[in-house]
Amino acid sequence: MNLLFDQNLSHRLVRSLSDVFPNSNHVRNVGLGGADDDAVWQYAAAEGFAIVSKDSDFHQRSFLRGHPPKVVWIRRGNCSTNEIESLLRQHEADLRTFERDPDASFLVLS
Repeated sequence: MNLLFDQNLSHRLVRSLSDVFPNSNHVRNVGLGGADDDAVWQYAAAEGFAIVSKDSDFHQRSFLRGHPPKVVWIRRGNCSTNEIESLLRQHEADLRTFERDPDASFLVLS
């Protein structure tokens, strides 16, 4: 699964999760660090990424537009990058199932 981490998540997740999600990236690495949600959405859809964000706007957008791209919504308050990494590792199987589900537009992890 190719994850595109939104600007509200650390760019360090790309490297720390490269063993389980090797083709992932961060918006700042692809020139979208200050881009609006629509630009991120379009890029993710065109390039085959699932957006990972703590921003509820992407979750809401997935209701309106469906997928692609798929959206992984991290529902945690203030937490460390290590906690986000751990959460994604713990839910790797769920993420893989989500990726294969042709009807699923978003996945909530908390």
